[in-house]
Amino acid sequence: MRKRLMIWVWGAIGGYVFIVLVMFLAQRNLIYPAAAVNPRVADHDLPGLETVVTDSHPGLTLTHWFHAPSDPELPLIVYFHGNASDLNNAVAKMRPFIEAGFGLLATGYRGYSGNPGSPSEEGLSADARSVIDWAHHQGYEADRLVYFGESLGTAVAVKMASERPPSALVLEAPPSSIADVAAAHYWYLPVRPLLRDPWDSQSRIHTIRCPLLILHGENDPVVPIRFGRKLFDAAIEPKEAIWHPTARHTDILDDPEVVRQVIEFIKTR
Repeated sequence: MRKRLMIWVWGAIGGYVFIVLVMFLAQRNLIYPAAAVNPRVADHDLPGLETVVTDSHPGLTLTHWFHAPSDPELPLIVYFHGNASDLNNAVAKMRPFIEAGFGLLATGYRGYSGNPGSPSEEGLSADARSVIDWAHHQGYEADRLVYFGESLGTAVAVKMASERPPSALVLEAPPSSIADVAAAHYWYLPVRPLLRDPWDSQSRIHTIRCPLLILHGENDPVVPIRFGRKLFDAAIEPKEAIWHPTARHTDILDDPEVVRQVIEFIKTR
């Protein structure tokens, strides 16, 4: 009986170790579930929308989408989309802001939207830097740049804002860190010591001194709102938040009143 129990115990331990190993090896596929699509500017019926390219690393050329502001005094929104999104969704979500006259520079990450390469924290950070460099070379200085991040893209935006400050920062459904969110969803696994890309926004947010606006839905099942609140608490002034009572994950801009408030925030940055 005891021998049979020990066999069961060691079998359970072996099974658990196997699950941990599989999840460790597959973690980047879970964090970056990029769709195999190749978006086209022509599909959006948006005059002025064009493709631009940057060299993120030597030999790695990425495609992004750009729409100039309607007025030289209006800002350019540098948009960092979420981990299950792409350039198509970026333009669809930002269309009300383009119609308000703001410019848009939608970042195309490696491994997303038909771009070559494999995503990682180091890689997406390099991609974002190349986009900001492109904007600077086009004459858009920091006082005309607004960073807007969605979900995982908020971690990219926070990291960039800590390195290359914009005039304002907008974060939609932000995790305090990917480690926090992963640990909440996979509580039965040793997530924190095994995570390759922690995307720790909380450790960076206190260095950001530009105006900050956080948007988060109370019913978000992917990044629970407690993580958005945690990030907001760690940020310094000036900061604002919209805690939406019914929004889920990244649908808060479906509310026209929220869009109006974000537009006003950007205009008064």
